Amino acid sequence: MSVTPQPRIAVIIPCYNEALTIGALVHAFRSHLPEARVHVFDNNSTDNTAQLAREAGAVVHKVTMQGKGSVVRRMFADVEADAYVMIDGDGTYDVGAARQLVDRLLQDGLDMVVGCRVSTEQAAYRFGHRAGNTMLTSFVSSIFGRTFTDILSGYRVFSRRYVKSFAAHSSGFEIETELTVHALELRMPVAEIETVYGSRPEGSVSKLSTYRDGVRILVTILRLFKSEKPLAFFSIAFAAFALASIDLAVPLVATYLETGLVPRLPTAVLCTALMLFGVVLLACGIILDAVTKSRIEQKRFSYLSVPLFGSATHA
Repeated sequence: MSVTPQPRIAVIIPCYNEALTIGALVHAFRSHLPEARVHVFDNNSTDNTAQLAREAGAVVHKVTMQGKGSVVRRMFADVEADAYVMIDGDGTYDVGAARQLVDRLLQDGLDMVVGCRVSTEQAAYRFGHRAGNTMLTSFVSSIFGRTFTDILSGYRVFSRRYVKSFAAHSSGFEIETELTVHALELRMPVAEIETVYGSRPEGSVSKLSTYRDGVRILVTILRLFKSEKPLAFFSIAFAAFALASIDLAVPLVATYLETGLVPRLPTAVLCTALMLFGVVLLACGIILDAVTKSRIEQKRFSYLSVPLFGSATHA
């Protein structure tokens, strides 16, 4: 008679100067998810974040390469579990929802469950951040398909096969966008659950810069669009150059039909160059599209090579 194994649950918390909240956060997880092992990844904090996390009972890891993306890369590489609960260390997310998120992941055989932020506190979720998130979410949805309503949430639960197939390229807060795109690209089973989002405690300062990080996230989306949807990306570029070439060529052709002459030779050369450049871009898109499909296929094989918890291989 086989015994159903208990899932190994790991709480992974990226931290930078979160001394005001980290102790209470670790204690909260030890209360709500007592079977989970709590890991705090300290990213060069200048306060006593690491000490307080250790005193609260967490396993503390030191990450010297600055940036949340760098921390996520280390967390996914160093921690072994069947379910990973990732949460920011600022105390703004509802730890009480962790059990619901984990149960949804394990019971439905999902690879990622996102804690979609819901807040009535203006200070917790400022209008600028909310509007920026909506814009970026809509942009990602238009490229990769609509699945999520909050792509920038820092509260997520992952399966082991998601974590071990994710190659983090981002270094900063744009990592959340990359986490979302990875799931959409491989068409993973995912879900969203609304969770309460609160404000930071007095004296705690956000590490997020609205404009700087917003621009970085937008650049990341464009980079991912180019790398994951190259045919669409380069087709747009081809269309732009082709239209510019045609727009400049129309009066030249009209003059030629009337007089048989091409009086503006430099413009004619420019039209030809623009069209040729557009064709080159289109050819690049066609070639890269074939390469991307092959790469995604290999990534999916890597993803499927890690068994999902509860499958026959775990019995």
